[in-house]
Amino acid sequence: MTGSSGWKPVTGDNAGPEGADPLSAPFRVLSTLVQSAGIAARPVAREPVHVWELSAVERIRLDDGTTFILKTADTPFTREAEVIVHASHHGVPVPTLRSVHRDPQGWLAMLMDDLGEMPEEDAPRDVGAQAAVQVHACPAMDGLPFLDAAALAALPGQALASLQQLRDTGRWTDNADVSALLEQLAEVGEQRARGTDVGPFGLCHSEFHPTSLHTGPKGTTILDWARAFNGPGLLDLASWEDTPKPLDTDALAAMIRAYVATGGTVSALANRGGLPAEVWAGGWHRVWISEWYLQQSLRWIPDPSRDTATQRTVRRHLEEAARCLTG
Repeated sequence: MTGSSGWKPVTGDNAGPEGADPLSAPFRVLSTLVQSAGIAARPVAREPVHVWELSAVERIRLDDGTTFILKTADTPFTREAEVIVHASHHGVPVPTLRSVHRDPQGWLAMLMDDLGEMPEEDAPRDVGAQAAVQVHACPAMDGLPFLDAAALAALPGQALASLQQLRDTGRWTDNADVSALLEQLAEVGEQRARGTDVGPFGLCHSEFHPTSLHTGPKGTTILDWARAFNGPGLLDLASWEDTPKPLDTDALAAMIRAYVATGGTVSALANRGGLPAEVWAGGWHRVWISEWYLQQSLRWIPDPSRDTATQRTVRRHLEEAARCLTG
């Protein structure tokens, strides 16, 4: 897990996620997590590893010199501990959970083994493909969002509804092109969603990037399960390439071939919705992530100061989706 700034002393005065700062989980909660894990040592310092509005990862140092990872999260990222347990039961290499705290106010805190610093270089494609095979071998999990053909086809309409709600509050008012793209995608949604349940279909990681894989002496561990869902595994493969980069369907096709070569179902190569697998996956992944950005702007991080950057990202993703799905 990547390090960052210097050690932050642990005190009893830290406010919890209810204070809108997930980094500062109360000392009492941290102490409870350590004690619940059967660890006799006491926490003495904490280092932020990755922090944003809805989740935080910290490295915790104990007075015996050992370190652990503390992850806190607020809604909608509070099912991760259950997903990790489910995946672990089915042989997926996941972080080792030591203890879990669920606060009455809804946020989650997890104490996990420290895997050490992230490698300087990203995991290569073949390692990612093998990890994806392990994820998709895990059966679907009850209680997670379920993205079947009907749900996939509904995404453009849901995004339009979110866009309208933003406009009703005076935000996102100059985006006629975004509306037009979503309307085009909604028109072809039912047709292009055909074949959604062609394998791989089941548990999906959702944030399946090279940075979600930790490679070390003990092998590869798959991190960051907070947005896991049940649905088409090709969306995981489509997320492997960084979304700030332009959609590269040739690279996605290579990832799908690597996936099959390392033991993934051969049906991953099959056409669906009248499109090659890589075009279908790339297009729907861009729709799916655009709908998430709109939800995030509306519900989870309703920060108007971010609207311009988010609009630019959504517009680019929808243009890519339209090239794939409406051509």
